[in-house]
Amino acid sequence: MTRFTTRPEILGTFGVVASTHWLASAAGMAMLEKGGNAFDAAAAAGFALQVVEPHLNGPGGEVPIILYSARTDRVDVICGQGVAPRAASIEAYRALGLDMVPGTGLLAAVVPGAFDAWATMLRDHGTMALDDVLAHAIGYAETGFALVPNIAHAIATMRETFETEWRSSAEVWLKDGVPAAGTVFRNPALAKTYRRVLGEAAAKGGSREDRIEAARQAWYEGFVADAIDRFCREEAVMDVTGERHRGLLTGDDMARWRASVERPLAYDYHRYTLCKTGPWGQGPVALQQLALLKGFDLDGLSEDDPEFVHTVVECAKLAFADRESFYGDPDFVEVPVQTLLADAYNDARRALVSSEASLDLRPGDIPGYGAEPIVRLAGEGGHGAGGGEPTVQRFDDLDVAPSGATRGDTCHVDVIDRWGNMVSATPSGGWLQSSPVVPGLGFALSTRAQMFWLEEGKPASLAPGKRPRTTLTPSLALKDGEPWMVFGTPGGDQQDQWSLNVFLRHVHFGLNLQEAIDAPEFHTAHFPSSFYPRECEPGKVTVEGRFPEATVGELRRRGHRVEVDVDWGIGRVTAAERDGDLLRAGANPRFMQGYAIGR
Repeated sequence: MTRFTTRPEILGTFGVVASTHWLASAAGMAMLEKGGNAFDAAAAAGFALQVVEPHLNGPGGEVPIILYSARTDRVDVICGQGVAPRAASIEAYRALGLDMVPGTGLLAAVVPGAFDAWATMLRDHGTMALDDVLAHAIGYAETGFALVPNIAHAIATMRETFETEWRSSAEVWLKDGVPAAGTVFRNPALAKTYRRVLGEAAAKGGSREDRIEAARQAWYEGFVADAIDRFCREEAVMDVTGERHRGLLTGDDMARWRASVERPLAYDYHRYTLCKTGPWGQGPVALQQLALLKGFDLDGLSEDDPEFVHTVVECAKLAFADRESFYGDPDFVEVPVQTLLADAYNDARRALVSSEASLDLRPGDIPGYGAEPIVRLAGEGGHGAGGGEPTVQRFDDLDVAPSGATRGDTCHVDVIDRWGNMVSATPSGGWLQSSPVVPGLGFALSTRAQMFWLEEGKPASLAPGKRPRTTLTPSLALKDGEPWMVFGTPGGDQQDQWSLNVFLRHVHFGLNLQEAIDAPEFHTAHFPSSFYPRECEPGKVTVEGRFPEATVGELRRRGHRVEVDVDWGIGRVTAAERDGDLLRAGANPRFMQGYAIGR
C-alpha cells in the first residue's frame, strides 16, 4: 500500500521534543538549546502544557513519568498520581447517598501530584533552576497564548455553570466574556501563583536542589495547600449529581504526600523490552498485550490488514479484562503481576483467540486474586456526563450539563537529548471544565478519585490514601537492551491501544515514527470503561474512515461490531527514538495541535 504522512519524521542529533501542543514542544526545545538536558526540557514542556492545554490538564492534576537516565543507566517511574484524602472512604460517600464518586466538583479531588512529580524529576536529574524551567509557562500565562478551538469551545459550553455556580472559574475564564478560538488568552492568577512559589523558594536560598525543595514546600505545605484546604472546607460546589458538596481534600493530605520513584514493570518482546508503570495505572495491560501477541506472526501482515486488526483487538480484550479483575494500587492490594505476564498464563489465554470476534468479557482465573468485573452495557443508565476522559477529543465532541458535567482529556510529551536521556510523560487532570478554580490560584483540582469503585472488595475500590487506578500510561522501550524509544498518547482507556498500535506498526511493518502515527487508527470498547458509568460495548471496534472497505467488511464478517469514524478522528500519539547517533520524532496531526521539533 502507499503510505501517507502529513509531515516529515523529525531527524536530528542534538535533541528532539514531541508533545500534544506546539508551544510546549517549543518550550522544551528552548531548554535543550540553553544547554539543558531532557529532564529540564520535559519539565518545561509539562509546565507549559498546564497553561496552553487547560482543558486537558492543569497544575492541580497528575502525571506519571517514565525516564531513562544516562548518568545512572537505569529506567525509573515517577508516580505523580496523588492519593485519595484521608476522609475519603466508601462509607463517607454512601452517607451522602452516592453510588459513585462524582466526576466533577470537589468530592473527587485527590492530592494534586503533578507539581511534585515534575519537581522530583528536575531535582534528581535536571541541571537547570526551576525559574528557568517555569519561564515559558509563566510567560504564556502572563503575556498570553492563542486559544485552540477546543479550549474556546469548552469555556463556551461551561459559561452557564461558571456564571451561576463556579464563579471563581468565571473570574479566570470569562473575565472578558467567552473567548473566541485564535484569540490571545491570559491567566495572570496562575502566573502570580508560580511567581510566588519561585519567590518563596528564592528567599530560602541554598543550592538549586534546595530551592526546588523549598518550592515544593510552598506548594504542599504553604500558601497553595492553604488555599486548597480553605476552598474544600468552606465552599459547597455543584457537581454531576445535581447537588452541591464540599471537598474532602485537606492541607494535611497534601503535606503527607510525596511523589514516589519506582522501578518499572517490563516485558521482553522479540528484540524489544517495553517498560511501563505499575498496576496502580493501566500500564501493565500493554505488557500483557505483547505477551499475548508474541505468539502470533505479525511480520507478514500490514497496518490495514484485517488479520492484524482482529488479532490486536482480540488480545486487547483479554488483557483489559484482566485489568478490570486484578489491577489496583499495590500498596493496598496484591496484584499477581508476575503471573499476568508469565508465558504459561498467556499461552493459555492466547488459546481463547479464534478467527471470530469474541463478545464476552473473559478475565483469567488466578486463585486467591482479583474480583469479578461488573459489566454495564451501554445505555443502561447512570448519572450521564461528567465521567471523565472521552474516547476522542474533537472540537464537536465536548458536551456539557448544567451540573458542570463536561469531559476532559489528557496531554503527552516525549523528549530525548544528545546524551541519550529520555522522558515520556502523560499529564492530565485539573481540567477547567471538571472542577472550579481554586480562588487566588488560577487553576482547578484533579477529579481523579472518580476512578475508584464504591463497591467493597475490588482491587480498585476506594480507600483513604490509596492511588486511583489511572488510565495514564507513558511508555519507554529498549531495543537489544539499549534505551530506544519513548511514546504515548491521551485517550483514557484507548491509550494502551493507540500507542501500542503505533509501536507494532513501527517494529513489524517498518513504518517510520510519523508514518506509524499517521496510519489509520483503531480501538475497541469491548471492556468496561474506567469512567462512570463504566459501560462496555461488547464486540465494538472503532476504525478511522481511511481503512479500506475490504478491511471493514472482513472485520464485520468475523463478528466485530465495527463503527467507522471520520478519516482523522482517532489517536493522538507522539513518539521519539534514538537510532545510534540519530534522533527521530513524530507527532499526531489530528486536531492540529501536536508537533515534534528537533535538530
